[in-house]
This record gives sequence, structure tokens and C-alpha cells, in this order.
Amino acid sequence: MGAELITDIGELTTNLPDRPRLNQAALIVESGRIAWLGAASDAPAADTVTSVGGRAVLPGWVDSHTHMVFAGDRSAEFEARMAGQKYAAGGIATTVGATRAASDAELAATIARLRDEARRQGTTFLETKTGYGLDVASEERSARIAAAQADVVTFLGAHIVPADLDARAYLDLVTGPMLRAVAPWVQFIDVFCERGAFDVEQSREVLEAGRSAGLGLRVHGNQLGHSGGVALAVELGAASVDHCNALTDADVDALADSGTVATVLPACDLSTREPLAPARRLWDAGATVAIATNCNPGTSYTTSMSYCVATAVLQMRLTIEEAIWAATRGGAIALGMAESPDAVGLLTVGGRADLQVLDAPAAAHLAYRPGVPLTAAVWVGGERVALTPSW
Repeated sequence: MGAELITDIGELTTNLPDRPRLNQAALIVESGRIAWLGAASDAPAADTVTSVGGRAVLPGWVDSHTHMVFAGDRSAEFEARMAGQKYAAGGIATTVGATRAASDAELAATIARLRDEARRQGTTFLETKTGYGLDVASEERSARIAAAQADVVTFLGAHIVPADLDARAYLDLVTGPMLRAVAPWVQFIDVFCERGAFDVEQSREVLEAGRSAGLGLRVHGNQLGHSGGVALAVELGAASVDHCNALTDADVDALADSGTVATVLPACDLSTREPLAPARRLWDAGATVAIATNCNPGTSYTTSMSYCVATAVLQMRLTIEEAIWAATRGGAIALGMAESPDAVGLLTVGGRADLQVLDAPAAAHLAYRPGVPLTAAVWVGGERVALTPSW
């Protein structure tokens, strides 16, 4: 296929520092990349022309935190939580049992379904984690299945301690045979540094083992309290620390002064009825903020980044522009995909043509019309992959 001109863009969000938003714009896609962008009136000729009829165009969502390799259903747990039961990390064990019992084909079908569901809603780059196997064979197959579907895979063997092992024995497994088994399939290692899971020193052991194996570091931290996960993530130079609900002033300052991304998970906060992560406070302090779905069967069973963006605007008090940046560029930074030739989360000449068209004239409609499915078309690597618009 030759060059495709996408024109009559009412509002184009690029995330470029010098021109983050253009009106009456156009861009040209060729060989999977953006060959030109600017005013529609200045657009050069192309082999094909697609008019979006005044609709908004923005980068595809970068969902930097999901748990999509699983089996089973936890809707009863969710219903109990909505009736007043407190969330605790132990519910993960329910999914572990179902996941171990599922076939490879069943697990692959689940992640493929969720990936496609996310793509139809504008997600063009996706991370997912292991963590529902918690033995060597189950974690290895989770990593292998994830690698066939997701763009980035994270090893989360340190999710919880299985009931049949003590913490010491399980840490030896995670940092030894399990880590070696998953290494061919993963790019990051993660740990749930939280009460009911792993304390700071146990988490440090996991992360240092992962770093020695050549993996990037990520942390689930400060979701249910002041777990010390944020401080540990910053100390070790982790790419991100995710959740960030319970932060001290020192935590906020540490994140602001570091290269560690603070990833907030709005849908999870609502589902667990925990206080919303202080995204506004983090942003104002100068921290790098990302937004992700945390898609998982227990605490955030959604693939909708648009829903998370709307929540960040309506309840976390980010602006539309900030929330979109966090759900695109912020996620790219958290995944180490911000500076490479294949950088994601922005629209720039020479960059990947990962973009979405909204059935709306402006990106503000994402929060102005919350809950409405606005994504009308999606391009990944320059190829239209989702939805067939009527225009």
C-alpha cells in the first residue's frame, strides 16, 4: 500500500512539545510511519485519501499496566466488595487456581479477546504481566502466551505467596528457577510491595534478582497504605511504580525528582473503593504521570483507557490534555518506549503511525461524554485494524 493522506482532521493531538494540538490538520501515513503532518490546506498528494470529516485524531492509547493472562471469574468478589467488604490481596489466589487449571488455548483466547477489545477502543500498545501461575511451569507458560499477544511482558511471579509455600521458599523460587524460566519472554520484573504480599526487603530481593538477569524494574506500590514501594522504586531506579494511592510528601517529592513514572489506575481505585491516587498533586509536583487500566479479573476488569481518562479528568482533576498525555506518552515512558526509533504515544514525522479517530470534533469529548464509545477507527503501524467507519 502506498501513502495514505488522512485529512479533514478537526483537531489533531500530537503530544509534540512545540505543537501539541493542531486544528484543521492532516497527516500522511506511509510504510507504517508518519511521513508528513501539518495544516490540511498544505497537505501534499498521496496515493489514497481518507477524510475523517472534522473528527479528532490523537495517538493510540499506551496501556502500560494490565494482567490479561488468567482464567476464571471474580464477579462474586466484586459484588461483595460493592456491598462493603474490604479489598485484600488474597483474592488473587482464586484466579491462580483457575489459571493453573486452564489450558494454553483457553489462556491464549482470553488475552486475544481482551487485546482486541482494547484495540477497538483505541489502545495500540499494550503491556501485560504474568502473576496468576505462581509456580515455575505456570509462570513460564503465562509469559510465553503473553509474549505472543502483548507488546511488552512483565514477570510478576512476586504477586502473592502461594498458600502451599512459606515466603522464604517462594522467594527462592521466584528469584531462581522461575526467573530463569520466564526470562526469554519478558522485558520487566515486578513485585507487589504491599501488606498481604511482599514487604520492602523481600521486594528488594526480587527486583535486584531481576536486574541481575537484565530486566527492567517495576513496582506495585502504595496501593493499600504506605508500603514503602514508592521509596524502593525510586531508590532502585525502577521504570515505574504503579497504584500510588497512599503517598507522603516525601514520596511525591521523590517521584518528582526521579525518572520513575507514577502510574495511576483510576478504574482500580473505583473498583476497590480506595482513595483515588493523587494524580493532580503528582503532576503539579513535577512527577511523570501515566494512566493505565490495570485490566484484571479481580479489581479492574476493564480494557477501556477512555474510561480511565474520563475518570482522571472528572475525579482526579487532570485537564483533558494532561490526561491524554498520561495515557499515551506517560505510558510510553513507563515502558521505555519514549525515545527509541519506535517510540509510541505521540504523532511525529518519522514515528510510528499508531493513532485513533474519535467520533467527535475534539478530544475533550472523552470526558465531556463519559462512557460513550467514541473511538471510530484505529491505525496500528499505519494499518487500519479496528472498526469500519461510515465516512
